[in-house]
Amino acid sequence: MCANVVKLNLGRITFLITSTLLCLLLYSVLLSSDSSKVNHRGVFNVNPNKKSTGENLEKTTTEVSLKHLLAVSIEIAERGGAEVKNVRKLTDLKESSKGKTKEGANDPLTEGDMRSHRAMVYGLKKTYPYIKVISEEHDSSDINFDEVKTVVGENLEIEKVLNDADEMVPSDQITVWVDPLDATQEYTENLLQYVTTMVCVAVKGIPMIGVIHKPFENFTAWGWVGHGASPQLQVAKTFPEKWKTNPVIIVSRSHAGKVAAIATNAFVNATITPAGGAGFKSLEVVQGISSAYIHVTIIKKWDICAGNAILKTLGGQMTTLNGNLISYEASDDVINKGGLLATMFEHSLFLEKLKSVQRR
Repeated sequence: MCANVVKLNLGRITFLITSTLLCLLLYSVLLSSDSSKVNHRGVFNVNPNKKSTGENLEKTTTEVSLKHLLAVSIEIAERGGAEVKNVRKLTDLKESSKGKTKEGANDPLTEGDMRSHRAMVYGLKKTYPYIKVISEEHDSSDINFDEVKTVVGENLEIEKVLNDADEMVPSDQITVWVDPLDATQEYTENLLQYVTTMVCVAVKGIPMIGVIHKPFENFTAWGWVGHGASPQLQVAKTFPEKWKTNPVIIVSRSHAGKVAAIATNAFVNATITPAGGAGFKSLEVVQGISSAYIHVTIIKKWDICAGNAILKTLGGQMTTLNGNLISYEASDDVINKGGLLATMFEHSLFLEKLKSVQRR
């Protein structure tokens, strides 16, 4: 009888140990699947700290779908544009100044800049907490991700143009550049045709995805290098012969510096078109309205990255005035100091003409 009791107790102990081990194993599997699977956002391990900018999260390398990131970029550019439009309806833009530019022009900041910044950057960080994001504006307040509207990241136009095309890229190779409101000066002057919101995705410093949204025209242009561009974007097909001697050169309206004088020295019969916003000027070149976009003073990379990516997608070029490619690595200086030349055609012709002026 004692032997039977011992056997019974041993059986119960074995059952309890086995049950406990099975429960622990099941719990471990559930935790693992929750933290490592790819979710609908196209990224692994999306568990944002609800009260963090994302910068203090444990560094993790994840795989990101560039196709999904393109859709997200379009959505947040348009979300920022909606904020820009809403603020412009207000009597008070809460305008302040960040100081003077190198050329002595005022560098304004408005409530539109900040609301767009929050909508765009917070949306990005909620979706991709491990991706490096660089924005023109800064906000030191904590982010409560429960209060940030979820980015859907679905776009029928992209699906139609790209079909099943996609690329998976490690998150530590990606830097996203955000300009929440390009052409702020013109925004304060109600010259709204120049205003854009922009997102650019650089991979290993190379601009690969560009989104330029014109909120007051409800128009969004996008391009993904090697894959395609927005079908509604009119693209220049040819370079008029007369432009080789009589080009139409678009330059900065508020940061002109010496650009107009240099352009007319390079091309005596050039037509100079002043305009606001680097995004606007890049699209004028893409659409064949202007022969080239020239900038001879410093310019911030969030101003030019999206235009660079779209030009690159469509066969155009954007370089410094010496012909060097511009790097958009997060570790690089945010200022491009080598000037700027953007063209769809005859890039080498413009470079040589500009270099000849600089050699004089």
